[in-house]
Amino acid sequence: MNSTTEKEIILNPKHYIVSKTDTKGNITYANDYFIEISGYSHEELIGKPHNIIRHPDMPRVLFKLMWQKITTGQNIMAIVKNQTKDGNYYWVVTDFEAKKNKLTNEIISYTAFRKAAPKDAINKITPIYKKLLELEKLGDMKSSEEYLLWYLEKENLNYDQFINKLVNNTGIFKLFFTAMKKLFG
Repeated sequence: MNSTTEKEIILNPKHYIVSKTDTKGNITYANDYFIEISGYSHEELIGKPHNIIRHPDMPRVLFKLMWQKITTGQNIMAIVKNQTKDGNYYWVVTDFEAKKNKLTNEIISYTAFRKAAPKDAINKITPIYKKLLELEKLGDMKSSEEYLLWYLEKENLNYDQFINKLVNNTGIFKLFFTAMKKLFG
C-alpha cells in the first residue's frame, strides 16, 4: 500500500496526540506531540484542514462514515494511517468527539484523541483498507461503502463493534480515552 520511500514512525505508547477542529474540520488546536510527529509547525497546522495529514492509503469512505457520525453528535473510533509533512506515516487509534454548546446543544467543535495503534490491529485493517481503496479507484465511493457494509455484516458486527474488537477497547486502553476526554474536553 505504501511507497518504498516512506517509512513508518513508531509512536511512543505513553504519549498521546490531541487536536481540535472547528465544525468545518479546520485545526484550532494541536498538542505538542501532534506537532512533533506530524512535522508541521504550530503555525502550519492552525487554521488548516485536518486532512493536511491524510495519508493516500486511507479510504475516503471511512472519512464519510466519520463525518456522518460526528456531525450528528455521535463519537466514533477509527484506525487511521496519517502522513507526516516529509511523507512518512504513523498509525493511530483515533477517538473523535463532538463538543456541543451547552445552551443550544449545537455542535461547536470536534476533538480527536489519538494513541499508537496496536500492530495486530494495523495488520488486520490494512487489507480491508486496500480493498476499499481499490473499489474507490475502480468505481466510486458507493462500491467501497457497499463492500464495507458487506464485510461488517459478514463479521456480524457494526462499525463501532468491529473497531472496538480490533483495538481491544477495554481496560487500560478504554481508560486512556476516558482520561483524555476529561483532560481536554
